[in-house]
Amino acid sequence: MNKMYKVLATASILALAAMPVAANAQQLPAQAVQKGNANKQTDVKNVPATWGQITNFVHDKSDKFITVTGRGLAPTDQDEIILAITPKTKFIDAKGKTVPLQKIIDGHKTVKAFYSPNITKSIPARGTALTLVVQDQSFSAIDGKVTEVRDGRILVKGTDVYDKHDEEIWLHFADKATIIDQNRKTIAAGDIKEGMSVRAFYGPAVAMSLPPQSGTNYVIVNTNMEDVNPGEVNELTAGTAGVITDQKDGQITVIGQPLEKGGVNYVVLSIDDKTQIVDEDGNKLTKDALKTSGHVEATYGAVMTLMYPAHTHADKIVVKKAESVKIEGTVMPSDRTSKDQVYVNVGSDDSTANDVILNISKETTIIPALGGDTALRAGTKIVAFHSPVMTKSLPGITSAEVVIVTSDKDAVQPK
Repeated sequence: MNKMYKVLATASILALAAMPVAANAQQLPAQAVQKGNANKQTDVKNVPATWGQITNFVHDKSDKFITVTGRGLAPTDQDEIILAITPKTKFIDAKGKTVPLQKIIDGHKTVKAFYSPNITKSIPARGTALTLVVQDQSFSAIDGKVTEVRDGRILVKGTDVYDKHDEEIWLHFADKATIIDQNRKTIAAGDIKEGMSVRAFYGPAVAMSLPPQSGTNYVIVNTNMEDVNPGEVNELTAGTAGVITDQKDGQITVIGQPLEKGGVNYVVLSIDDKTQIVDEDGNKLTKDALKTSGHVEATYGAVMTLMYPAHTHADKIVVKKAESVKIEGTVMPSDRTSKDQVYVNVGSDDSTANDVILNISKETTIIPALGGDTALRAGTKIVAFHSPVMTKSLPGITSAEVVIVTSDKDAVQPK
């Protein structure tokens, strides 16, 4: 055990199950599982929010953003989200007093992060931060496996969600604890068996027994079990089928569609000697077969970094025969395009000889700029990968497979 706890010295262990946990942050229902496309959500009427801790902070020359991991405040809100920080973003405490962002990060403070409802459906989702309210109380969370079930409590061994330390803790269920399975359906505490994997929120008070004990009122349970070995969790293989959009330093970037068993639409994959690389017939290939614009189906484990895009190790890559054509340019207004088409000035120059019209369909994966949306308005600069099949007209018409927005600063704004 490598974790320092707030010690509950006098309260009885049984009282932990009845006490409020992080002001009932975990009692809210979880949102539906996302499949990972990059279309914009626009059906949220109220201001959404995530209650948790800042788990990543990035500040480069052009952008500043944070990742907040925890609990959604409503069924449509996010458990984890990447938020762009703008000059209008406010950081305050419960009394409305301004709190420096660095102090929130350094102090591992729990926050309510409110953000614009215009967010992507990528995993994690991305949006723009409106206000972060620092909370007086905090909570912790564990990802792990149930190793024992006894008298309304479970012993969980795993990893702390926030500090990544190894952890083992007894969790007592509150009277009105929310317990849901991997499909976001409510289950009873009695449905939890040894060997199942869970994510559980608990605290702020923890009894310093061995192992420590605390109360929980929000637990997500993976009830799938291996038939041949009941003690093992059945972890479905996640993956992405799409286009290699970049390769460097032993890594490839793949953008496309998540596989049916799960995955993300935008992922950076580490390639090493343990990565199996084959063609569609199962013949072994080398790393040289992984080329930009090539089509692949990549599978990987469920463990990813909490950054955008997600980073993980590639277990297997199937190299397809298909390849895309890469272009860079600027979306331009044109009377030759229909509702589901965009005109691209390839090279952003005065020549029209190599320009193209891209068909945008539900199969097209659009990766927006940070804090932006997926609308491809005139003035938007993009990198696109399209089908090699093109009409002989001028400009040629083809189907867009992947569109990456590199800048929307000069894009025409909607009226």
